[in-house]
Amino acid sequence: MSPQTAPEVLWYVIPREGAYPWEPEGRRPVDLGYLQQLAGSVERLGFSGALLATDLHDVWPLGSALAAATGPGFRPLLAVHPGLISPTLLAKMALTFDHLFGGRLRFNVVNGSTRALQEYGLHVGHDERYALSAEYWSIVKRLTAGEVFDHKGRFYELKDAGASLRDLRPVQAPHVPLWFGGSSAAGIEMAAEHVDVYLTWGEPPHLLKEKLDHVRARAAAYGRTLRIGLRLHVIVRDTEQEAWAAADRLLDVTSEATYRRQLGERAGEDGVGWQRQFRQHGGRVPARARELETHPNLWPGMSLFRPGPGTALVGAAEQIVERLREYQALGVDTFILSGNPLLEEAYRVAETVLPALGAPR
Repeated sequence: MSPQTAPEVLWYVIPREGAYPWEPEGRRPVDLGYLQQLAGSVERLGFSGALLATDLHDVWPLGSALAAATGPGFRPLLAVHPGLISPTLLAKMALTFDHLFGGRLRFNVVNGSTRALQEYGLHVGHDERYALSAEYWSIVKRLTAGEVFDHKGRFYELKDAGASLRDLRPVQAPHVPLWFGGSSAAGIEMAAEHVDVYLTWGEPPHLLKEKLDHVRARAAAYGRTLRIGLRLHVIVRDTEQEAWAAADRLLDVTSEATYRRQLGERAGEDGVGWQRQFRQHGGRVPARARELETHPNLWPGMSLFRPGPGTALVGAAEQIVERLREYQALGVDTFILSGNPLLEEAYRVAETVLPALGAPR
C-alpha cells in the first residue's frame, strides 16, 4: 500500500467507557441512547465502522441495537470467541444480521486465553485453541457463503450443515469477512490459512515489520494475501506536551488495585500478543508516562491499567499522522483507533487526524 493511500479507519465502541473506565469513578453509566449516539457520530465523522469488543456486555444485542440506529456507513466488527456456540448457529445469526442490516457485519475472531475460556466450559490449551479456531471458522466461512455440506473434523462432525439456511442467502461474498489477531506461531498459521484481515497491536515499527513479513510469507505459502490492520489507542492534543500530560493523568488516576490486577494477575497470560506487549514496559509503573516511550510517540502504558491492546500514540496531530504513515509504509491499510472518552475523542481524532490521512468526512 502506498503511504499516501487513504487507509480504512474504524473507531471503538464498548458499553463501559469514560475518561478512565477501568476505575468506577472514571466510567459513564451504561446507556443505550448514549451508545447509539456514539455509533451515529462514528458514522457521521467518517469512520468506516467500529470494533465492538468483548467485555461485560455481549456484542450481539449491542451490535444489533447500534446497526438499527445507524446507516450503511457504520459497519460493526463483532468480537466473537470460536467454540462457545455451534458454528451453524453462529452462521444463522450472522446471515440474519446481514439480511436485516444490509451486509454490514464483520467478525473479529478472538481466541481468548485458556483461563478465561474455562468459565464457559471450554478447556483447551494455547495451541489447541487455534486448532479449534481454524476448524470452526472454516465451517462458518462455508456456511455464510451459502454452502451445504458434511464435515468430519477433530472438533466438529456435521451432517447437511447449512441445509436449514438454504433460504437465508448470503448478502456478502464470498462470506462474512474474518478479522483476526494472533502473534504466536499457531495464531499466525491460522490467520495465514483462514482470515481476510490480519490484526496486530502497536509495536515499534522494526518489531512489527518482522512479524508482518512472517505473516505475509505464511499466507503466501497458502497462495493467499491478507489485508493488515493495526489496533491503537490515541492521545492527541494541540501540542506534544499536552498529550503527554494527558497520559500522565491516566497514571495518576489509576488505583493501586488496578495496577495489581493488571500486572499481577495477568503476568502469567499464555497469549503471545500480551507477552510481547508486557515486555515493552516490564511491569513497571513509571513516575511519568514518557519514561516508557519505546519509539517516538509510541507508549505501551495503556496496558498497565486496561486489558487487551495497550499501546497508544501520544502527541500532536501531525506527529500522530506521521506515525500512522510510518505504519502504512509497512503495509498496514486499516487502523482501529480509540481514545477516552470515546465520544469526545472520536470528534477530536476525526477533526485533527482523519483529514490528513485522506479519510472521507
